Amino acid sequence: MAIELLKPGLATTVQDAGRPGYYHLGIPLSGAMDQESYQLANWLVGNPDGAAVLECTLMAPELRFDADAVVAVTGAQTTPKLNGIEMARNTSFAAKAGDRLTFDFFKLGARLYIAVAGGIDVPLVLGSRSTYALGAFGGLQGRKLVAGDVLPVGQAKSTPVIGKTLPDTLRLRLSKEVQLRVLPGLYFHRLQKESVQSFFADTWRVAPEADRIGYRYKGGTALKFHDRAPPFGAGSDPSNIVDAGYPYGSIQVPAGREPIILHRDAVSGGGYAMLGTVISADMDLIAQMQPNHSARFVRVDMDEALAARAERRQRLALQRQALN
Repeated sequence: MAIELLKPGLATTVQDAGRPGYYHLGIPLSGAMDQESYQLANWLVGNPDGAAVLECTLMAPELRFDADAVVAVTGAQTTPKLNGIEMARNTSFAAKAGDRLTFDFFKLGARLYIAVAGGIDVPLVLGSRSTYALGAFGGLQGRKLVAGDVLPVGQAKSTPVIGKTLPDTLRLRLSKEVQLRVLPGLYFHRLQKESVQSFFADTWRVAPEADRIGYRYKGGTALKFHDRAPPFGAGSDPSNIVDAGYPYGSIQVPAGREPIILHRDAVSGGGYAMLGTVISADMDLIAQMQPNHSARFVRVDMDEALAARAERRQRLALQRQALN
């Protein structure tokens, strides 16, 4: 079977769990930005871990199915409509050949995930079906989807259950205000004491420049660095360093003005100081932030970061158990 895009939405791409193992070659992780919502969508339709889905940003597409299908929608808060009839989010439902799937505007959240039993069956590139648009590979022709695209769907591994739903107690809670826990990084000592305090005390808002590569934040107090003579190979800006690798989730603040958190499609290195890293347990929260949503940075240590990771894994295990 196949799915036709009648309208593409704002930025719809094929994504899966990601493409690990190539960051040292400059090829980023890619994959779904909100991994929890991505996994839930697949579990709802009975797909195995790693199956490809559609990731839709800020505005969802309009789809037509050319054969019977089982579908689930997770992530951003919106209303799926099958031939104009409202369908529930976080619940699997049946679509017939010729049916059209549309959506209302996003009330909360920034990314929606659409899973179909069998998974989106585009070719594997370096072990993944994820789209890396900056590198122009993966997904469908290495790009976001456009009207008229037709996506093949694979054969379901088992008979999907219609009406499978995630208990309300295990559902992702979306908010316009979030706290992002941060581990101080290698260059955190470069900040002046007052800037350390303001970085964690201020409320930062998502700027319009927020995408799969990185999220820019504005509205806080400009950060000041300790004076120094730039080392050989570093730029003259106080936030510059000799080029180094960028961890996934790392925070850089060019010229000290607006923090940028690097996300799934970020480059693997460059010449800005990494002040810290958002812990892995909170990266999904960033993916669901719309422009002008606000964040506060919270300083944590390694023990707290590992405890948060363990807690997230436990929540995912409970979700999987509830759906299987």
